[in-house]
Amino acid sequence: MSSEYDILIVGAGIAGSALAHALSQSSVPSRRIALLERSLVEPDRIVGELLQPGGVAFLNKLGLQGALEGIDAIPEHGYAVVQDDRIVHIPYPDGREGRSFHHGRFVQGLREHARRANGVDIIEATVNELVEEEGVVVGVTATRSNGQEKEVFRADLTIIADGCFSNFRSVVQGPSARPSTTKSHFCGVVLKNAQLPMSQHGTVVLVPGHGPVLLYQISEHDTRMLVDVKNPVPSDLKTHIITKIMPSIPAQLHDPILTALSSGRIRRMPNSFLPPSPQSYKRGVILLGDAWNMRHPLTGGGMTVALSDVYLLSQHLNKVNDLRDWKQMKGILDRWWWERKGLAATINILSVALYDIFGADGECLSVLQNGCFKYFERGGESVRGPVSLLSGLAPSTSLLAYHFFYVAFYSIWVLFAHPRPIPAPCTSRESHVNGTAHSNRNGDVHDDKHLDTCIMQMPSVLDYPRLFWLSGRVFWTACIVFGPLLWTEIRWW
Repeated sequence: MSSEYDILIVGAGIAGSALAHALSQSSVPSRRIALLERSLVEPDRIVGELLQPGGVAFLNKLGLQGALEGIDAIPEHGYAVVQDDRIVHIPYPDGREGRSFHHGRFVQGLREHARRANGVDIIEATVNELVEEEGVVVGVTATRSNGQEKEVFRADLTIIADGCFSNFRSVVQGPSARPSTTKSHFCGVVLKNAQLPMSQHGTVVLVPGHGPVLLYQISEHDTRMLVDVKNPVPSDLKTHIITKIMPSIPAQLHDPILTALSSGRIRRMPNSFLPPSPQSYKRGVILLGDAWNMRHPLTGGGMTVALSDVYLLSQHLNKVNDLRDWKQMKGILDRWWWERKGLAATINILSVALYDIFGADGECLSVLQNGCFKYFERGGESVRGPVSLLSGLAPSTSLLAYHFFYVAFYSIWVLFAHPRPIPAPCTSRESHVNGTAHSNRNGDVHDDKHLDTCIMQMPSVLDYPRLFWLSGRVFWTACIVFGPLLWTEIRWW
């Protein structure tokens, strides 16, 4: 059997469903679109639950704001960052709002909009392979959920949006494909009737010696907790969370956490980073969403990038009369590649750089984490600028570089200008390298966990030689965090 369409979209997740709806608005009359998805049952995932204000704006531009209605979505007004019982408030600028929700409910809302769109067929089928003729992808073979025979779906253009575990990424990218990396996993549970430190704010808890913890409300009674666990993942996650992570989390959340750990299973999801690659290896097919580009989910920017990509790409494709004209299509892909850079590169770089700082794996990163927290405590533009970048409202890599290296220099200034605990009362206690690390004149690192037993003291002149040496290492660490990430975005080959 064979079915003919103008455009095939493989994957009815966030990007695929939104694109199907967007392409149905084409000025080209009678364009037929097939949206293929292995299972149309409501998906159950632990990520893709927080939509930043920038993503909400793109959702509105696509005419899909209705997907947020009737799903018990929670308004989000910013973040609360917690470190050693200290909390800093990071509100979204100008009263802007994000939304948090159960991922599956949002996806079903997008699918319903696609289903109602003109010329869109949603088909429950498992895509087996791409169909090529003379080196050009002309469709796919797929098996419907209610059948066993493979069916050929042909189209002028095939768009692959099958997510982070894409089956076709390497085929489409060929030798231009870039490898993905996975530094850690998010381990998630749902807390019932939990009270966050700030209502309708995402909470980020910085845990000494471990990755950060995210908490955000996804419905009236449900709060998602995501614990970042670095590789290798411990075999006994419950014990790891209770003994290593929970002591750093605000006390009012301990009972809901213990209840969730005892009554439900812990879900895991790899935190992968995949830089975008130019799409020119195989004609007739395009990658979209996590199948093409992934960033660390710490900043919750994935859906914002996906919706931005959908909006920009659909604007171009809706003006094309002949999708088989690959010379014209290649020009569109090149323009899309550069147009998306402002937002996508900013969020991609920020996600990994912020994770490295919040994870604080080492003395220099601990100094940067402490400086970052104190930078936020300054308020004003020190909060507005970074949160505008994180929320997708300020798509500027130059602004990101400005604030990142401002934090680096401010962290160095903190070493010299802020008091720290003298070592004598702390030497009998276990030391940690974390976001509030302080170094004594002998080079020992201590945290603020036991500041109530320590005497705070400004660095003396005798401390300066080592602090100057540490300052150079901190700046170099900032460079090797930011530089390679920037390089992955400015490469176009």
